Formats: sequence, structure tokens, C-alpha cells
Amino acid sequence: MLKVEINSLTVLQNSNHQKILSNIFFDLNPGKIYSILGKNGSGKSTLIKSLTMLLNKNIYKTVGNVYWNDESIFQMNEERLLSLRRKEIRYVLQDLNNNFDPLKKLKYYFDKSGSTQEQISIQLKNYLLPDFDSISNLHSYEISGGMAQRLSFMLALLPHPNLLILDEPTSAIDYSNVNLIKLKLKEIAQNSDTALIVTQDINFAKEVSDQVAYLDQGTLTEFVDVKTFFSESNSKKYENFFTSFEGLQ
Repeated sequence: MLKVEINSLTVLQNSNHQKILSNIFFDLNPGKIYSILGKNGSGKSTLIKSLTMLLNKNIYKTVGNVYWNDESIFQMNEERLLSLRRKEIRYVLQDLNNNFDPLKKLKYYFDKSGSTQEQISIQLKNYLLPDFDSISNLHSYEISGGMAQRLSFMLALLPHPNLLILDEPTSAIDYSNVNLIKLKLKEIAQNSDTALIVTQDINFAKEVSDQVAYLDQGTLTEFVDVKTFFSESNSKKYENFFTSFEGLQ
């Protein structure tokens, strides 16, 4: 499904080039939930944005390739790339400013989704959001962070993408809404689609993931099944990370 072969990712800062990721190799298969754990600033968000060329080419240089069903994403033309992002690979980014244009009302995103008002109304109710008429004329900055994150999740799933990529999906929502996200992720796997999550939330990763990897010092470990990753034999290997975030466990 998705095959990642990134040899290096470098930030171009004048004459001082800083390599922030190297030797990132992994495959994602249908019907699975994958999580990448890592501390804040480890490069998780940069990694997922690099997969569909969302990074500014004037600032970042990526050496390698990413394949989507044997098709090179890095060699796609602009039209194919936009189609891929609209329908097949969708994101919910932690920075909600990247999910919404503050100058546009939310109805703009509903119209753009390709779904009917009835379909959207049903999903708004499922995600515990205001009804269609109430929310359509609002801007993203007029709703709470938790509502914006749930709305981003809902909009990302409307076209039924084959791969959903989530950046810290639990950062702005309460416990009851975390359970809603868990339920939706299970539905994704049951439909033979795939989710890739980057997070610091250890409990969330434990509960929703089929396989887990750890990003540290610019390198990603191999994905292993969730029981193996959190086994006692691995506890010392990731002790610093687990200790740093033991409050989330």
C-alpha cells in the first residue's frame, strides 16, 4: 500500500544544512492501525508531511522515495498529487491552522467535500458537533479547539480515504471524544483501510494500534506488534520515553 524509503531529510538553513531524519524505511498495509511514538520535537510531524510532499521544497530536501501502490509519490505531477491528497491519503494535522483557512466559513469545506447536506448532517451528529445550519456560517476560529479537531477528523473521513494520517489526535479533545476517535479508527481497519498516527500519548497508542514504532534522534525503529513494543523486554530500551510521559499512562 504505502512504502517509505527516505534516506535523509535535511533542513536547508543558508549554508548550514541540518539533517533531521535518516534511514526511514517502513511499509503500511491495509486493515492496520500504525502508531509512531516520539517526544515533542523528534520530527514526527515533519516525517508525515514529507510522505506526500507537503514540506516546503525551499526549506526541506528529501532524498529517497515514497510509493503508493507502486506509484512514486515524489514523481507525481501536481494534478495527480492533489487528487491523491483529496481522496486517497487524508491528514488531520495537530496545527489546526493548517486544516482550515480562517477567512473561509466552514460551509466552504462542506461544499468541497463532495458529500450531500444530509450525509454531512448525519456525520456532524455522530461527531457530537452542532447541526449543519448552525455550524456552516462559522469560521474555524469561532469554534473550540476540540470541536475543530473533531470536525477535521470528520472531513478527512468523508471521502473514505485508503490512508488516514493523524498528528497528535488526542491533544485537544476530552476523554469521551477520545473514545469516539478510537471507534472510528476501528471502523477504518474493519473496512480494510489504514491509519498512521504520530503521538506522544502512550495509552492511546496501546489501545488502538496494531503495530508501533519509535522515532528518536532522527531514526525510526522497525514497526512491531503492540504487545511486543510494550513488553517488559522493551521497557529498558524506551525507558526514558516512558518515564517522560508516565503521566499519560
